[in-house]
Amino acid sequence: MERLIAIAIMSAALASSAVADCGGETPCTLSAGSYHIARPGTDNRPIPAVIFLHGHGGSAAGVLNMREMVESFTARGYAVIAPNGARRPNGPRSWSFLPEFGGRDDFSFLPEVLNDAAMRFDVDPERTVLAGFSSGAFMVNYLACKEPEAFAAYLPVSGGFWRPQPETCAGPVSLYQSHGWSDEVVPLEGRILGGGRFTQGDIWAGLELWRDTLGCDTHAPDQIWQDDTRDLRRWNCGEHTLTFELFPGGHRVPSGWADRAITWIETQIPATPDTE
Repeated sequence: MERLIAIAIMSAALASSAVADCGGETPCTLSAGSYHIARPGTDNRPIPAVIFLHGHGGSAAGVLNMREMVESFTARGYAVIAPNGARRPNGPRSWSFLPEFGGRDDFSFLPEVLNDAAMRFDVDPERTVLAGFSSGAFMVNYLACKEPEAFAAYLPVSGGFWRPQPETCAGPVSLYQSHGWSDEVVPLEGRILGGGRFTQGDIWAGLELWRDTLGCDTHAPDQIWQDDTRDLRRWNCGEHTLTFELFPGGHRVPSGWADRAITWIETQIPATPDTE
């Protein structure tokens, strides 16, 4: 019994030390990479979280500098976890969602980030979603397709699949996808890159794959509506929901996205009594 008590005390001390050693501007380091975290100013535990993946050439620190987005999440009780993509041979950080990219196994790294944040900061794995922008959004789609149960829901912004896109996904997910009408970096119809070596996929074709994966009764949306300047479509498919937001403008995370994302998240993952 005394030995168990000693182990518990030591574990608590190590956890406390780990929390003190990283967070905010100080990265939390794992064997395969690192992440930054911004925590809400609430004592409610465990903490729901949004893991947000930066775009090609971005960084975790850059995500935390997206003040409107981060402050919107933390003000409503969510931690924002920003992992660093691994550096490519030519320098920029990005994500390895295709085998031909090589590099780090991000399909394993991102769940490791969640497990580490759960240990260090009491982040709730059952109420943590994976979101991302551009290259990060491609990673979100591919991880959702390959490991649907890794996160509670998925929120890609300005990214989908590449060609040839997967023929099937491993299982249904709840997904909120956002894209700019005039995006020229990741056009809605896709584009060819690298002298023909790579092709960004068609966003509409990706939505069709998700409808098939979710087992939707029909490809026609259950609801179509406009919210201010945005056009939205939603498919309610059993226990899961697919929502597509088309916003005006180009390749960016639109203003107000975080608040809309939280509202959607909380319809998919109801708050537990301890976090209400």
